[in-house]
Amino acid sequence: MDECCGAQSPEGYEEVFDARFAGKAARRYRRKGLTPTERRLVGFLSSTGIEDASVLEVGGGIGEIQLELLARGAARTTNLELSGAYEADAGRLIDEAGVGDRVTRILGVDLATSPEAVDRADVVVLHRVVCCYPEYERLLGAAADRALRTVVFTHPPRTIRTRAMVGLGNLMGRLSGRAYRGFVHSPDAMADVVRRHGFELRYRHRGLSWCVVGAVRG
Repeated sequence: MDECCGAQSPEGYEEVFDARFAGKAARRYRRKGLTPTERRLVGFLSSTGIEDASVLEVGGGIGEIQLELLARGAARTTNLELSGAYEADAGRLIDEAGVGDRVTRILGVDLATSPEAVDRADVVVLHRVVCCYPEYERLLGAAADRALRTVVFTHPPRTIRTRAMVGLGNLMGRLSGRAYRGFVHSPDAMADVVRRHGFELRYRHRGLSWCVVGAVRG
């Protein structure tokens, strides 16, 4: 059974990824910068060449990964988000970094169902997103098709511990009436989706909480 971070509607996401969640993420980023997993993700992209690249991030939240990629030479970024609760904190971080003319934020577009709504980009990023979506094949396939050069995504390890934790979280969500559900998809099945869409895996890191998968177009 699949279990990780998913909802069927924007309203379901906003129940969990609310203004409080966004504010906490922004404060942590200001104090500590990127998390170890995010640093690995950015490191992989830097190693493949980020200079002058266009970046599309799906579910980028407050946009900290985009800000770091812009600081490393990316030309511009586009963020797709289903929860509107991030926008205020994201806007403040963009203003602080002075990159407002290089960042586009789009609210309410589900890439899996409307891939044609956004332009293709050199790099597509999905951090802590695939686990938040029930149809991983559809989402990763759309992401790969939007990527001209590189796609990178993270997912939780498919372990007994992780599946139990996510299953418990889903049970609590049902009992509280929330629409949000989590999913722990098969790592091999997700990698196969990317391969079938023309990519070669170049980087895989297995962490205790998050795994990183990086691929380049073959």
